[in-house]
Amino acid sequence: MKKATLVLEDGSRFEGHSFGYDQPVSGEVVFNTAMTGYPESLTDPSYAGQLMTLTYPLVGNYGVPPFTFEADGLASYMESDRIYASAIIVSDYSEQYSHWNGNESLGSWLKREHVPGLTGIDTRQLTKVLREHGVMMGRIVFSENSEDSENSEPSESSEPSEFPSYGSVNWVDRVSCKEMIRYNEGAGKKVVLVDCGVKHNIIRCLVGRGVEVIRVPWNYDYTALDFDGLFLANGPGDPDMCEEAVTILRRQMAQSRKPICGICMGNQLLAKAGGATIYKLKYGHRSHNQPVREVGTNRCYITSQNHGYAVDASLLGRDWRELFVNMNDGSNEGICHTVNPWFSSQFHPEACSGPVDTEFMFDRFVEKLK
Repeated sequence: MKKATLVLEDGSRFEGHSFGYDQPVSGEVVFNTAMTGYPESLTDPSYAGQLMTLTYPLVGNYGVPPFTFEADGLASYMESDRIYASAIIVSDYSEQYSHWNGNESLGSWLKREHVPGLTGIDTRQLTKVLREHGVMMGRIVFSENSEDSENSEPSESSEPSEFPSYGSVNWVDRVSCKEMIRYNEGAGKKVVLVDCGVKHNIIRCLVGRGVEVIRVPWNYDYTALDFDGLFLANGPGDPDMCEEAVTILRRQMAQSRKPICGICMGNQLLAKAGGATIYKLKYGHRSHNQPVREVGTNRCYITSQNHGYAVDASLLGRDWRELFVNMNDGSNEGICHTVNPWFSSQFHPEACSGPVDTEFMFDRFVEKLK
């Protein structure tokens, strides 16, 4: 195991060892407080361009499930076709694993997909730094010598000369599909799914409710298609980079009252179309235990979340209102139109991994199609 160092843009350094692919990489350093779910998180396209830090100390002990695909092209156990996170950073990596569905170790999977992994990092101290300062850009660099050399230092040639800007990249464009894909064709009601970096379980949840899903690229003009409802998927990066998607959405809303539902990035795009603005959270919500209250009720749900941006709901148009709010920081967790069947959630009702207490959001959407 080579020595490796995480270097943050404020100069902080965290030394550890590599258990993944030995390749320098840069990205936005974020933390996830979930206790399980690293295969699903790594394959979630919303982590594109990010170095994912896990606060739970032991990672890898249940291995990785087989990376197989169903007849419809959806991954059997993952959330996409590959690892999208730029790296994973953990405290204690377990090479030995035990699980009924374990097919290989986390380390071997990372090496096969050319994704770095660091272990031996004090991830809770790293998280404290990120909570105090806010998420930062960082890079992982490697020593030229192996761990037997106590005085080995990272090679200067292995360190990128500067930190790239995460917000300057249209990550949605990088992860979205490039052409139309159909699922459950001919099943019944048709749903256009705008792919901003969709998790496969969103598609599974729709297909499982008996609808045909027409998956289109993030900037595809679907307004002339024959469909019964519109679904706006999750995705990575800054929603303000997706003005094309918002323009098309506004055009759809102006010409039709067809049901619209959004998740995560989809919530932000719908909110932008409704007049709101987006701001960047200090360190985001990435966990399985975010408490969310449905506005106008005392119902509270534990939700799975993965986002670094939030909606300023105070700027929504007069025909819109908040649907959910976060009980920790009061940030927006969903919106709805007061007249038309348009609504969304910032959290992930389909979870995977995480609680599925709010999967009723899919039921609400499909019911509106009838």
